Amino acid sequence: MGRNKLVRFKQNEESKNVIQEGKPLFEKIKGNWNALQFENDHPIVVELACGRGEFTVGLARENAAHNFIGIDIKGSRIWKGSTIAATEKLENVAFLRTQIEQLEKYFGESEIHELWITFPDPRPRDGDEKKRLTSPRFLEMYKPLLDKGGIIHLKTDNTGLFEYTLEVLNLRKDLEGLEWTFDFYASEYQREHLGIKTRYEKIFSDKGEKIKYLRFRFKKD
Repeated sequence: MGRNKLVRFKQNEESKNVIQEGKPLFEKIKGNWNALQFENDHPIVVELACGRGEFTVGLARENAAHNFIGIDIKGSRIWKGSTIAATEKLENVAFLRTQIEQLEKYFGESEIHELWITFPDPRPRDGDEKKRLTSPRFLEMYKPLLDKGGIIHLKTDNTGLFEYTLEVLNLRKDLEGLEWTFDFYASEYQREHLGIKTRYEKIFSDKGEKIKYLRFRFKKD
């Protein structure tokens, strides 16, 4: 392991805004993010596979009335977002280092207000369908964690993943408010996103790839 990674891992261990295995909050945080981490009652917005945290931090800069959590398994990646948030004194940002498959272990019922899936691995092979973050398996995981009216967003450059997701969503009877576009930057939705881009979004956009976007809600009793 390179020296830089070791330094970053050490800083993650010491950072208040990084929740990971070995820290006291790691086992206590489920259902208690606002009480134990943020010390307020603001709505929680989660970004899955956040990478370096550009999107999570960008959203947090623009909206102090919400709490933002980026999730990724790569400690060297979330170190970047964690460091920026700490430097800018963004108290409404945190990062959780874990596998997304473990999401239920760290969030309680109705604890999440919005969920962002930004440029996930498309997992194009048929045998990898269950690993796609918009597969039925993952949708069933997300559903109880979102509050009433909670929104799920997807942004991707990958047409195959986007079409697959639309097919999956159109088969479900427990959704409402499904909206989508195959060209995000030619749509009305771009104005709502405040120009915040992830590193991968910039790469794909510069190559001329059209960015796809959709959002929806689960029906709640």
